[in-house]
Amino acid sequence: QERLVESGGGSVQAGGSLRLSCAFSGNTYYMGWFRQAPGKEREGIASIHARITYYADSVKGRFTISLDNTKNTLYLQMNSLKPEDTGIYYCAARTTRGGAWHSDDMPAYAYNAWGQGTQVTVSS
Repeated sequence: QERLVESGGGSVQAGGSLRLSCAFSGNTYYMGWFRQAPGKEREGIASIHARITYYADSVKGRFTISLDNTKNTLYLQMNSLKPEDTGIYYCAARTTRGGAWHSDDMPAYAYNAWGQGTQVTVSS
């Protein structure tokens, strides 16, 4: 059974950086990061498939997603953080065939395995 465990969240001042990690077990076809801000819907912000990446406009140029298959770990490097980046960040994966990776968006229904989430708080 696939398992995803996030780490690396915390509190930082605006302009700072954090790196999130997601340790996973089992097979994955593609992976991504979602976040949910207080009072808002979950938003897909970055995904990766066969070294091709997608970023939401809200994080493009500031966040970088990467995958180290030798360590079974997905990363999200977050730079130039803003207060609006505050939220719970979730690692997600597609672990079964049949769900095509989306190159221009990140629908949550495409992902069938989720981590428990890690809190990121950015203060002004």
